Amino acid sequence: MTATQVTTLDELAPGEALRVDLGDIAVAVVRDSEGNVHAIGDRCSHGEISLSDGFVEGCEIECWAHGAKFDLRSGAALTLPAYEPVPVFEVTVTAEGAVLVDPERTITIEEA
Repeated sequence: MTATQVTTLDELAPGEALRVDLGDIAVAVVRDSEGNVHAIGDRCSHGEISLSDGFVEGCEIECWAHGAKFDLRSGAALTLPAYEPVPVFEVTVTAEGAVLVDPERTITIEEA
């Protein structure tokens, strides 16, 4: 699988998250408060909770169930009860505003 268009900038407001299923991978596509787009694994590493239903503030997303926060750039768990990171996927935004995610290209914490 290569990068796939999942939404457009017009359909994803700042501070909003959208769940997208790319094959067997669930991805939360998130637009942070500055307008940057991120793609992270949609499951909280603490439990089987969808992060796309969480709360976006700055460059973080908070799991609505237990309050664990994750960095949208690196996937790092920032607060307990989560301590494991979530995967971060490569995102491309075209000049026309299409948002593409490549679930085969993950970004490691060191690269973020």
